This record gives sequence, structure tokens and C-alpha cells, in this order.
Amino acid sequence: MPTCHILFPNYLIIKLLMRVFEHIIISECIQIKITGAYKSIIYYCIGIFDKNRQMRKGLLFILFIHIATVTIAQNITVTKLRSETARSVRKDNDTSRWNWKQGGLYNFNLSQSSLSNWAAGGDNFNMAIGSYFNYFLLFKKPHQNWDNNLDVNLGFIQSTSLGGRKNDDRFDLLSKYGYQIDTSGMWFVSGLFNFRSQLFHGYSFSGTNKTLTSSFLSPAYIILSAGLDFKPSNRFSIFFSPLTSRTTLVLNNTLSSLGKYGVQPGSKISKETGTFITINYADNIATNVMYRGRADLFSNYNEKPENLNLYMTNYFSFKINKYFSATYNLDLIYDDKIKIFGPTKSSPGLQLKSIIGIGYQKTLQVKKTLIKTKL
Repeated sequence: MPTCHILFPNYLIIKLLMRVFEHIIISECIQIKITGAYKSIIYYCIGIFDKNRQMRKGLLFILFIHIATVTIAQNITVTKLRSETARSVRKDNDTSRWNWKQGGLYNFNLSQSSLSNWAAGGDNFNMAIGSYFNYFLLFKKPHQNWDNNLDVNLGFIQSTSLGGRKNDDRFDLLSKYGYQIDTSGMWFVSGLFNFRSQLFHGYSFSGTNKTLTSSFLSPAYIILSAGLDFKPSNRFSIFFSPLTSRTTLVLNNTLSSLGKYGVQPGSKISKETGTFITINYADNIATNVMYRGRADLFSNYNEKPENLNLYMTNYFSFKINKYFSATYNLDLIYDDKIKIFGPTKSSPGLQLKSIIGIGYQKTLQVKKTLIKTKL
């Protein structure tokens, strides 16, 4: 059951994401006419992107904003659907009665290789383990919904030449409450809480030397946000907030003393206020192919608001049979306060993580409960 890492040129990845999001817009808003001007903007951005490497981050951010704007601005007429959060959990067209619903999935990938007297060379021993766990808990009643979601990723590599090190580590909790404000069932006044961190130490490596770059709650990101949630279907949603609090924690003494992740040297906390947008999509995009994507954008009002922070996750699952599937994960992060890259390890950079795996996947049993409540 192999697991491997693939690094594509940045511009190829952005081109792929452009195509994915264009497909999402077309499939979700089937009554929107994608005009020639819209397509021209897409292809123009791709052309400049290929020629000017300095503009790549900016074009990526502009594209996300443009897609969100086009989606909201068009006159969409759809059949009224009961929306559930689309963040990282695929929702079914559920007509049964329930107040509470819970479920999730678990994925485990393992690869191992060993060599003995192998003339072509290579590591005598190599093993990689990757796992992903998702759990969701939903509550609904007329005009109200409360969606909770947890994602945990863990990965580890062991080899004779490099030793042991992690290759994936993410803990992501989201809770969102919404109250319906229109008759179509697509607009909600919502409050959002998001907590994101990792569980173990993380290092950057130069040969056999390693440097601590992250740890438990170092960094950790806490977002508290109030705004509007637009849900035209049970697969797609856009949450927009003009008033968002973003807190960065760096509790590790070594990292905080160096002023990593935007905190002042010696401080362990940094607070920002700004605009927050999150775009979520989850659906089967082909037979036995499921995609879940999320893109978060944040702009700090008080410091360089033009420098948008990006956090994006993409998860593809290719079903082989009842128990086994091939998966592809692609994550992108950009934060100009994370200055640990470049020749001097003092510059920001676009972070990419790409993992392919084949292994065991188990969907947790969906449980539904109907409780009459006076809430």
C-alpha cells in the first residue's frame, strides 16, 4: 500500500486549482452563464502567471476573491434545499427527520520497502505511515443549524538514511452556527469558531542537522468570526465576515523567543482583526471520485491589508472497493508572518504539501436522532 510525496511546479498546481474551481462554479450555479469576459480573466491570469513568477501569489489571491464575487453577484434561482455545512464532509440529500446527525471516516495508508545487496542502491529500509480521521456532528431545526467538524492528519516516515520524521500533522476543529434570514433558505447570519494546530514537534532539515520550526500549540490559530453564510446547495458554501478576530499562539519558549509566526520576541500571543472568507465544497465529481476542498482567506486591517493569508486544503478519494481507496491530498498555505524560508530562513513563502496514498478507508456509521426540543 504505497504512500509517496509529489512536488509539482507551483504554476501547474495553480492551473489545476483554477480548473477545479471553475468546474465548481459551473456545476453549482448551473443557471449562471459563464461569460467570455470571465473566461478571459481566467486565461489572462494563467498567461501572466506563467511569465511572471513574482505575481503568482497575488494572482492566486485575486482569483479566489474573483470566484467568490462572481458566485454571489449572479442571479441564482435554485430549488430550496436544506443546507448543512459543506466543510470537508459530503452531505447526502437527506429527507429523513432528525435533529442530530453524526458520522465521519477514517483512512490509513502504509508503505514499506527493504533492500539487501541491491546493486542499484537505495535505502536498506523505508517505511511511511499516513492517517486521516474526520468526524462531524450536526444539529438542525427550522431556520437554525449548528455544524461541527473535526479533521486530524498524522503521517510519519522512517528510513535508514534520514531517520524518523513526520510528514503530516494537523488538528482542525470548526464550529459554525447559522440562523436563516431569507425565504429561499440560502442566506444565514452565522457565527464561526475555528481552531487549528499540530500535535508534535516539526523540524526543517539540512543534511543531518535539524531546526525546530513548530510544536504543539506553536503555532495555533484561533478564529472567531461573525458574518453571512451563503449556501445555494448542500455541497457548496461561502462564509464572509467583515469582523473577524484571529489569534496566533506560540507557546513553545524556543520559538516564541525568536519571534516566529508573527509574535513579538518573547511574547506568546498575537491578535489581529480583519476580514475573513471561507469557501467550502464537497461532492462526487466523477464515478467513485470524491472531492472535498476548503479555502480560507484573511486580511489584517491593521497591518498590510493587501497581504492576504491563505489556507487551502484539497482531498481527492478514488474508491477501489468497499474497504480500499486511493487518496490525494494537496495543501497550500501562505502567511507573510511565517518567515522561515529562503536562503537565510527569514522570508515568507508559499507552502505546498502533496501526498498520494493507497490504503484502507472506513466510513463511520451515520447516526441520526430526533429529539423534540423547545430551543
